[in-house]
Amino acid sequence: MASPTYRLASTDQDFIMGPSMRGVRFLLEFAKVDEALRNWSVRSTIVVFGSARIREDGPEPHPRWYNAAREFAAIASKRGGAHLSAKNERYNVICTGGGPGIMEAANRGATDVGAPSIGLNITLPHEQYPNSYSTPELTFRFHYFAMRKMHFAMRASALVVFPGGFGTLDELFEILTLRQTDKSPAMPIVLFDEGYWRSIVNFDALIATGMIAKADLDLFHFAETPEEVWDCLLKGGLRPYEDIPEPPPADVQDLK
Repeated sequence: MASPTYRLASTDQDFIMGPSMRGVRFLLEFAKVDEALRNWSVRSTIVVFGSARIREDGPEPHPRWYNAAREFAAIASKRGGAHLSAKNERYNVICTGGGPGIMEAANRGATDVGAPSIGLNITLPHEQYPNSYSTPELTFRFHYFAMRKMHFAMRASALVVFPGGFGTLDELFEILTLRQTDKSPAMPIVLFDEGYWRSIVNFDALIATGMIAKADLDLFHFAETPEEVWDCLLKGGLRPYEDIPEPPPADVQDLK
């Protein structure tokens, strides 16, 4: 009975954390977050990406980016449907990577208007701690980047990307690739501060060398202010919860 083989499989940490159970751990990371978001009636999210290194009290233009992310998140949370509706549903809930910098600013903006927000944190050597503003019951920690990215994408009704580095670029191009290949539904994508983005990504060169089609640039737009971001999202098809129509009556066959 003292042998490790006699332990219940579900309580055997050596077994659960072993290489043969990687697929099970992957499934658990999906199921835990999915269940929590369902319990909070989260139907859709607005995903906000941006650098963890940006500080409210940092050198310019860091404070401008931080404050813009905070203001945008407040606007989106107040107007988009993050508060529980009469039908007990939440739409367009701010969702970030849960860490410092732009992520903190966006979660903070939701808190400013009394709305919940989501933090999808991940275990990293640096910058892995959760910020103080994501809703505790909606703050998660991942081991697998792939599953974290899946949760970013699967409920996203819009994506807003503030200046960032490798991680931000990775997440942005992940979503752009899903849109370019029609692996995800259409959604508005807005990049904040056109000057920054054009200085680090030569979009015109990608077209000139045939790496992307000119029409691929229509997958996203640029904005310079929080209000302009919100307007771009609305023009791109984002629907605040009060504009979402009632679902049609369920067919009897659908209930079987």
